[in-house]
Amino acid sequence: MAQVFNIVDARNHFPALKQSQIFFDNAGGSQVLGEVIESIHKYLSESNVQLGGTYRVAKQSEAFYDHGMQAAAKYINASAEEIVIGSSTTQLMRNLSSAIRFSDGDELILSKLDHEANIAAWVQLADSRGLTVKWWSAQDAENPKLDTETLKGLLSKNTRLVACTHASNILGTIHDIKSIAETVHTVPGAMLCVDGVAYAPHRQLDMQELGVDFYAFSWYKVYGPHISMLFGRRAVHDQIKSLGHYFQTDDTLEHKLGLAGSNYELTQSICKVLDYLGPHTAQTWAAISAHEERLQSIILSYLSSKDNIVVYGERSASADVRVPVISFTVKGRTSQSVVDAVQSRSNYGLKYGHFYSKRMTDDILGLKDDGVIRVSLVHYNSEEEAEGFTKILDNVLSQ
Repeated sequence: MAQVFNIVDARNHFPALKQSQIFFDNAGGSQVLGEVIESIHKYLSESNVQLGGTYRVAKQSEAFYDHGMQAAAKYINASAEEIVIGSSTTQLMRNLSSAIRFSDGDELILSKLDHEANIAAWVQLADSRGLTVKWWSAQDAENPKLDTETLKGLLSKNTRLVACTHASNILGTIHDIKSIAETVHTVPGAMLCVDGVAYAPHRQLDMQELGVDFYAFSWYKVYGPHISMLFGRRAVHDQIKSLGHYFQTDDTLEHKLGLAGSNYELTQSICKVLDYLGPHTAQTWAAISAHEERLQSIILSYLSSKDNIVVYGERSASADVRVPVISFTVKGRTSQSVVDAVQSRSNYGLKYGHFYSKRMTDDILGLKDDGVIRVSLVHYNSEEEAEGFTKILDNVLSQ
């Protein structure tokens, strides 16, 4: 990708964008780079063998896989020994929760603003082990945020793990993970586990800068294949039991938690995501962020102008405080009826519901199962698409 963001050039890399469908549900999964698709096809056509062989194609296949793992680690400024690939973030969180060494009396602090992937595994662990769960919540029913002052009141000498989200998959609000990590680490032995799924498609990731212990996200929401990844800081590996066979080594996070779940053809294609972002990733992400800020400004400006619309999360379009995952409800209408009406009048694809953040929609936002209307954009969406959506929505609401 060029250092100066070019929407036409970006869209040309995504074959799915050549059709008439307009994708406004990207937080559920982005479209896939053409280079990734071609890489998977090529691997399956020429290199599809089990790893560990000494013949030519087996060595070639293993080299491709290793390159994919190295690329994945580089993407987040970590080592390949600190990452594990799996089928989903939900699965990787389950693996992690069953492998961490806990003791009687340990306490877990769980954010209610999270996707259930970073909640259910810990709740069930606590139930089975008799551990204490403390809920980290927020009072503002329209713009809830995680703050460190509330967290400080929940921490104790028994705190073992804190789980929270980098950016809510409903609100789009960005949390200060570096500050949260510093706060958690004031308790000796306490660890921080972050769900970065909604944040990762929009910003550069740097595990060293964030200072987290565990961090997970999904490559299929970052323009790549349908797999996910978990980072585990090397310094906490001794706190993780191996789930692998007894005769295997446990010197990497993959060996401890992978359970042979890192699909070969998909893992090796991760290299193509890095190629797309180019050699100057900081500049690329800055350009993406600026473009996405314009996109969310168009949507939020329209939504904020309507008295009958409730926007959840930051109303500011600043890229400093949110990513373009925008949720709202319309007074007097169900979220389903609004989504159905938009889709019946246009090629826009979006969704309604709780998006697996049901504890937040129920307990904080106070919404029923109908949930929110969510519009989630990424850098390949255009300003014309954003403006077009506001016109369609305005037509729907005028009926």
